[in-house]
Amino acid sequence: MKRLILACLLSLASLSGFAQPDPDAALKQQVNAFVDSWHDDAAHARPAFFDKIARDGVYIGTDKTELWKRDDFKVWAKKAFERSSAWAFTPLRRNVYVSPDRSVIWFDELLKTQMGICQASGVLHKAGASFEIDHYQLSIAVPNEISSKVISTIGDYEAPLGVK
Repeated sequence: MKRLILACLLSLASLSGFAQPDPDAALKQQVNAFVDSWHDDAAHARPAFFDKIARDGVYIGTDKTELWKRDDFKVWAKKAFERSSAWAFTPLRRNVYVSPDRSVIWFDELLKTQMGICQASGVLHKAGASFEIDHYQLSIAVPNEISSKVISTIGDYEAPLGVK
C-alpha cells in the first residue's frame, strides 16, 4: 500500500510540474542580467551600451520622431554619453518570455527613470554566450486618469506645427 501511495504521489508531482524545474529559469536569469547590465552601461555612459544592440537593431524612444537603427541612435546619443551618466533606468518589474523552441526571447519592463515611470519592451536573440537587442521600445507611462490632459497638451503643441 505504501508503494502505491508513493507511486501516486510521484506521478501527481511529475504531472503538475512540481518536481521539475522551469527549463527556462536559467535563460530568464541570463536575460535579466543582460538587460540590467545594458541599463547600467547607460547609467555609467559606457559605449558597451551600443554594442549590446544588434547591428540592425532598432531603438524607439518616447518622442514619435525617435526611431533609430543602432548606429544612428549612437550618433543621436553622443552628447549624453560624453557625460558621466547618459540616463538611468531602474527596473521595478520585468517579465521575460521565451518561445517554446527557445528561438525568440522578449521582455517587458516597468522602469523608474528621470522622466518618471516608463514602460518598455524588447526583443533579443542569443549571440554567442550573451545576447543582442533586436528591438527596444520605451514609452512614458501615462495614468489613464490624466491621459485626456496629456492628449490635449500634445494637440495644443502640435496644432501650430500643422501636425494631424
